[in-house]
Amino acid sequence: MAQKVRVGSRYRYEPVLFDTLNPPFGVSKGDVVTVINLPGCPRANTMGMCYVAKGGKFSGMVMTSSLVEV
Repeated sequence: MAQKVRVGSRYRYEPVLFDTLNPPFGVSKGDVVTVINLPGCPRANTMGMCYVAKGGKFSGMVMTSSLVEV
């Protein structure tokens, strides 16, 4: 079951199977990422997915269940 994440919060990336098969660019297991919303795109938690940024740079879309609170 997908968890809810908060935009602007930081999470540790621990990929589930879906994200292992379709990984975001620039993010590795154990990295700390920030959940973001992008203009004109679905908001965080839609369909159990969200956009993340690492170091202030967009990194891609991941499953919310791949994110663990820091």
